Amino acid sequence: MLIRHLLAPCLILAANSAISPALAQLRPMIAQPAQLSYADLIDLADQAPMVAHVRIRNIITLKPDQAQGVPPGHKRLFVEADVTSLIRGEAGISPLVTYLYDAPLDARGKIPKLKKASFLIFARPGTRPGEIQLIAPDAQVPATPVEIDRVKSALSALVAPDAPPRILGLGDAFHVAGTIAGEGETQIFLRTENGDPVSLSVLRRPGQPPRWAVALGEIVDEAARAPEPGTLLWYRLACSLPPVLPARAVRTLAVADAEAARADYRLIINALGPCGRTRTTS
Repeated sequence: MLIRHLLAPCLILAANSAISPALAQLRPMIAQPAQLSYADLIDLADQAPMVAHVRIRNIITLKPDQAQGVPPGHKRLFVEADVTSLIRGEAGISPLVTYLYDAPLDARGKIPKLKKASFLIFARPGTRPGEIQLIAPDAQVPATPVEIDRVKSALSALVAPDAPPRILGLGDAFHVAGTIAGEGETQIFLRTENGDPVSLSVLRRPGQPPRWAVALGEIVDEAARAPEPGTLLWYRLACSLPPVLPARAVRTLAVADAEAARADYRLIINALGPCGRTRTTS
């Protein structure tokens, strides 16, 4: 009776036009790494209106005619899970949730053991009470104590009053040469989602290493510093900025000043380092 009771909402969910199109477009994914990179974690946390710690109560493997668009090497499951805690979600969450998950098969072609296992899920509400939808095929990760702490820390940074805004792209760049050789200053303005001012600056002095900083405000002062790797500000820059300064950013500068601005931008990109994303789905 339990299986029959669960299968009915499963079929309704799979056929629901608000959810099934997104699930039908799931792309193949690789096995989840032991630990998400910082960029992976923020990518998921930043997109998910709901983050919860759940314990899987039951799973049902859907038949092929009930699961269209499943990636090769995966099986689509109807998951029923008890909510251990809601980490993020303004509208709350039901104590028991159901959702679809495309589980990667192991080397033997078997579904990994999921019943009674604990996971962190990044999701959005479904169309009916208790139904949710994962925001990405790999938005279910093992709920280890370390990962729970990292997720909570990431979410705290995202909702902090002074959280840096999302970066949309580059604005104009300016360069002023100094009065002596090797001296100069570059300032590059960024376009942000909420319109808040963000700018990058590079200061060069003879006999000193160049110093770059990011300012979250109209004024660049001595307090401005380069962001620490593994922070939200570092992520916003390292994972959003283009690799080179586009021509439109230096269109008003003299040739020498434009070249200096490009060199200073390369310095910033090299200092930030790679974004570090490892996920192959979004």
